[in-house]
Amino acid sequence: MAKLYFSYSSMNAGKSTILLQAAYNYRERGMEPLLLTAAVDERAGKGRIASRIGLASQADLFDEDTDLLAHVTAARAEAAVDCVFIDEAQFLQEAQVWQLAAVADELGIPVMCYGLRTDFQGKLFPGSRALLAIADTLREVKTICWCGRKATMVARLDGDGRIVEEGDQVVIGGEDRYVSLCRRHWSKRQLGEAPARDDETTD
Repeated sequence: MAKLYFSYSSMNAGKSTILLQAAYNYRERGMEPLLLTAAVDERAGKGRIASRIGLASQADLFDEDTDLLAHVTAARAEAAVDCVFIDEAQFLQEAQVWQLAAVADELGIPVMCYGLRTDFQGKLFPGSRALLAIADTLREVKTICWCGRKATMVARLDGDGRIVEEGDQVVIGGEDRYVSLCRRHWSKRQLGEAPARDDETTD
């Protein structure tokens, strides 16, 4: 039975790398994956999924108005679709998550979603909230904070590298705009080891 999967993490945990590797594995076995990514994120180029280690692939685009069940149904009418991969799944609307559930339940096609869980304010993205609620399988993709602990939070940076606490939920950016932190250092707004004061010893 096909399932709806959600692999989530903070920034720069390698989600796109895992997605592209999984899609490659399907192709290597003679099966056809259908890849989709958010139209709002053009960091790798329009309709392109790319990882920081150099893997890349073309993908269909979705925006907030895309009917994903209809899109997959139309794609399957033209060619085989053995699995659906969604990059930047945090940008899905709740209705679209239910459409992807229908792809799994009604069309019998596995759907693998990859995205952030929370934004820079520690709040769930709409797509992530819906996926956490209804996905059959949840997987955490782990990365680490500068201190070595597991990073579960995302901090947004301004042009001077300082943490931003207010603003729109969606501001596209990479390592220049976002950093992953453990909950403790996210709460303290601490990006690294604090420098020792003159009256402190470093022995």
